[in-house]
Amino acid sequence: MTGYTLIISEKPDAAFRIAQAIADEKPKTITKNKVAYYEFSVNGKKHICVPAVGHLFVLSPVKNENNKGWSYPIFSYEWVPAYTKKGTEWTKKYFDNIKDLAKNANSFIDAADVDNEGEVLLYNILRFICKVKDAKRMKFSTLTKDELIESYKNMSEHIMFPMLESGLTRHELDWLWGINMTRALTLALKNQAQKGFAILSSGRVQSPVLAMLLEKELEIRRFKPTPFWQLELHVKADSAELIAMHEKEKFWKKEEVDKVLNDCQGKDAIVEDIKKKKYKQKPPFPFNTTDLQAEAYSQFKFSPTQTMMIAESLYQQGFISYPRSSSQQLPPTINYRKILEAIATLKPYEKFANELLKKEKLIPNNGPRTDPAHPAVYCTWEPPDLKKLNAQQKKLYDLIVRRTLSTFSDEALRESVNAILAIDGNKFVAVGKRTVEPGWTEIYSPYLAFEEQILPELKIGQTLKVIKIDLLAKETQPPGRYSQGSIIKEMEKRNLGTKATRAEILQTLYDRGYVSGKGIRVTKLGEAVTNALKQYCPRIVSEELTRHFEKEMDLVFNNKKKREKIVEEAKEVLTVILKDFKKNEEKVGKILLEGFVEARDKERLLGICPNCKTGELRVMFSRSTKKRWVGCSNYFKCAKCGFTKTDCECKCEICGEPKGKCKHTWKEKKWYPSCQTSFPLPAVGSITPLNKSCEVCGYPIIEVRRKGSRPFRMCVNHLCSSKEGWNKPKVL
Repeated sequence: MTGYTLIISEKPDAAFRIAQAIADEKPKTITKNKVAYYEFSVNGKKHICVPAVGHLFVLSPVKNENNKGWSYPIFSYEWVPAYTKKGTEWTKKYFDNIKDLAKNANSFIDAADVDNEGEVLLYNILRFICKVKDAKRMKFSTLTKDELIESYKNMSEHIMFPMLESGLTRHELDWLWGINMTRALTLALKNQAQKGFAILSSGRVQSPVLAMLLEKELEIRRFKPTPFWQLELHVKADSAELIAMHEKEKFWKKEEVDKVLNDCQGKDAIVEDIKKKKYKQKPPFPFNTTDLQAEAYSQFKFSPTQTMMIAESLYQQGFISYPRSSSQQLPPTINYRKILEAIATLKPYEKFANELLKKEKLIPNNGPRTDPAHPAVYCTWEPPDLKKLNAQQKKLYDLIVRRTLSTFSDEALRESVNAILAIDGNKFVAVGKRTVEPGWTEIYSPYLAFEEQILPELKIGQTLKVIKIDLLAKETQPPGRYSQGSIIKEMEKRNLGTKATRAEILQTLYDRGYVSGKGIRVTKLGEAVTNALKQYCPRIVSEELTRHFEKEMDLVFNNKKKREKIVEEAKEVLTVILKDFKKNEEKVGKILLEGFVEARDKERLLGICPNCKTGELRVMFSRSTKKRWVGCSNYFKCAKCGFTKTDCECKCEICGEPKGKCKHTWKEKKWYPSCQTSFPLPAVGSITPLNKSCEVCGYPIIEVRRKGSRPFRMCVNHLCSSKEGWNKPKVL
């Protein structure tokens, strides 16, 4: 099998769709190493399309005599096959297939996703496996048949070298930052901890983001509520009850609000004025990646990482365009009318799409943001069979379709009505809002929460009977926490990370135990890491330094600066930072250890023991048996003297000396614990306390997460009646 063109795609689904789209006839599927690739002809010329599976090469320290074990700084690195690293051995079959097929190929086509990551991963395959440093380049934003055919016909003669250089720069900088700071932090903790430690990571973007989250955390802690009062007027308007608020929204002095309330008692309200205002609301911009992640979190509580996984699955099937884009614009080249005609074949969108198709000219409400490689995220002209989508895919696809249709729709017309009600010179305002012409809001209605408050018919000078005036005592509220949606938008606003990396950075913070919760809280460990870096390596958490290198990478992309120069600058910066770190390693380690211990203890705490009422139920772990269980902290207190084993004053049954001081082992002498409450725990999976008690027995509820399985919740009490039926065989 010699003399063919080898097309290399980024993922298996893309390889299948490319082959199906451009082949003269149905492609031949060949399976090797349990991976499929495709053989076919294009205009009579033999082609093979073979998939990679993401990055087949990763950066790794160069192994030599001077680089043994964990140490820092480390500046020598090389690209190595991903299959040589633990956890990614399975990529070898893709590596081997490409290696075998490259031997007899006489030309190569780069068909990876059109972005920095795609260009880097394909270039590494070309130079390390195929032994070439250039190839032709297919460029596409969707995996639809028409676009893939067009992409093949008009492919570039060369790969995208500016994008490649920018991508290589990012990989090298992120690797240098990540490995050096991770080693520095981890070693600082390990050298302080007598037993037990954790891998503590830090990154070029990760650390400033964590610092930003901690600043919000501290702002919330520093907040002190201030009391204020409001007056809420209830009047009768015909048969309806109308509510109006005093024009002074907040009274900060109690005596002032008491005086106003006293002045209004026993008097009727007069309609002094009615102000009506109509205003237009433009359709939303098309989705870019950040907007999609934020909206998916707001509507479905999908994490940014989860959103990208679902979007990627829809893209790989040709249903939506490439989901990693900074653009909020849909260019005419995507063929608006063709998309709407296709979407009109789907029942839920038929009415909306057909209405839009009546327009003489289709013009999207494009936003300001652009992307040199891709348009905004949109639904393609190859719609799915909706019945074949899973629940999550249906939700995200519906969101993208409705957003795409909405952006072509008309403005919405809304009306606000402010009725001014006066009582003895004090003015109260009743607010009404209604939709006059729905426009785009009719399409996007499942994802809108417009308030429709219709006021009863009122006339100026009309007298209204007062039902009551409520005095509402309130307090100012602390600033809200970032959600997983809002933090992604804030990262974009501050130019931290990229459309492709922000979700991954956020997920890393969760995985490392630095943050927790849907309303993002910084854990004690995350706080300790940030405080240590702020105190002894402030440049690591500096947004300015991160933004500086982002600008430098833009210069690489625009051929205004060389990658090598920026990488050398990064090494110089890191050398200074790590030198300062090493001077203060012991101090940093103490801060980290304190945070690590506090975080670990909090993670293991389940609540007060319902049995003894004074001890704490905790997750216990035996180093000898490797088993874990729930136990009461009072187990470690003597029931007779109240002291721990090391200080127990009870007399040893063997020698008569105080048990805490005598030489006999605890296997030989008896221990009388204050509380023996204990329960077994599942051997596998991570355990999260939920701070909830079982409604049946009162013991704590925990959540157990196992890889590849849905998380489940359970009472820790194995004798609880809520567990009746567990582990019993199901009757078929």
